Amino acid sequence: MKVCLFGGTFDPPHNAHFIIAEAIRESLDLNKIVFIPAYKPPHKFEINPVTPVEHRIAMLKLCIDDIPQFEYSDIEIQRGGVSYTIDTIREMKKTQGIKARDLHFLIGSDSLAEFKSWKQWEDILEESHVIVARRPRFEKSDIDSDLISRVTFLNLPRMEISSTEIRERFNSVRMTRFYVPEAVSEYIQKYKFYGTK
Repeated sequence: MKVCLFGGTFDPPHNAHFIIAEAIRESLDLNKIVFIPAYKPPHKFEINPVTPVEHRIAMLKLCIDDIPQFEYSDIEIQRGGVSYTIDTIREMKKTQGIKARDLHFLIGSDSLAEFKSWKQWEDILEESHVIVARRPRFEKSDIDSDLISRVTFLNLPRMEISSTEIRERFNSVRMTRFYVPEAVSEYIQKYKFYGTK
């Protein structure tokens, strides 16, 4: 079983998440992509609170429940507290019986810039294959060369949208039709997230 863990806040989940996930699955011939919403992301600032986790889960499940190659895991929700990647990787390997050679972990190139500040970052590289999705304005020269050599850059679609931008679009009542699945848009409007009326 070849798996890629796709962690994130998913606030909200959007089309770029799923386009990139499927591109990774096809490129690496993976059995599944496991989406893992963070309970409490360690690198998020308190001044930017995230939407309650039960709503982030509900939006994510609206998008992937009918896709057999995509799976949701509440591993970080059940664990509670701050969500550290190394803990998630080790728990997934133990509970799912996945070997390091078959376990991939996706990060954005913006996260790669701060990767060495992550808890036990060297162990993450030992216990999984780290896959990097390039973000706009990313330059490899900005990253330590020893780290560059230990991760894999895939030729993925470059989607220049973010959850932050989408929240702002909802707040300013701009079109979001091509950014999030319709079910997510309806959910956001139903619960009046991101400043919607």
